[in-house]
Amino acid sequence: MSDRSSSESTDDLPADDEHRRPAGVSDATVEAAGKVTEALEWVERVRGHLYEAHQMSGHADLLFGEAADLLAGAGHDRLADDLRRDIVGLNTFPGRWTFQLVEEFDDGYYRSVKEFEKRTRDELLDGRRHVMESEMKEQRRTHGRPGHEARPG
Repeated sequence: MSDRSSSESTDDLPADDEHRRPAGVSDATVEAAGKVTEALEWVERVRGHLYEAHQMSGHADLLFGEAADLLAGAGHDRLADDLRRDIVGLNTFPGRWTFQLVEEFDDGYYRSVKEFEKRTRDELLDGRRHVMESEMKEQRRTHGRPGHEARPG
């Protein structure tokens, strides 16, 4: 329980401990660790796009199956048979469907990047996340302005 009244502003509170720069850590170290985290965030975006491609290609395959049924129903059996044989279930990459690419990405590159980013934070920032962003927030916010508080009350 806090000594502050619930109506007291959080404006002058410092960043919470989990986002505060550890004692003795230089600006250069915060910037370097922040850059590693930024790179991870881009890898997270890549991962999202891979999952999107995986779901889109899977959906397309299902639609091709439906199209084959519709072609057959409209009396175009040769085209329906060719579509089922040549396109439905076709590998999107040599020997692979996209789920296999997603798994390889997750188990290799993605895991390695996640582990390195965590190691960087653990070794340089006592495991703290988003220290650089927390400091940027402090520099950019307008003290005393609603919606610009340092942290939730």
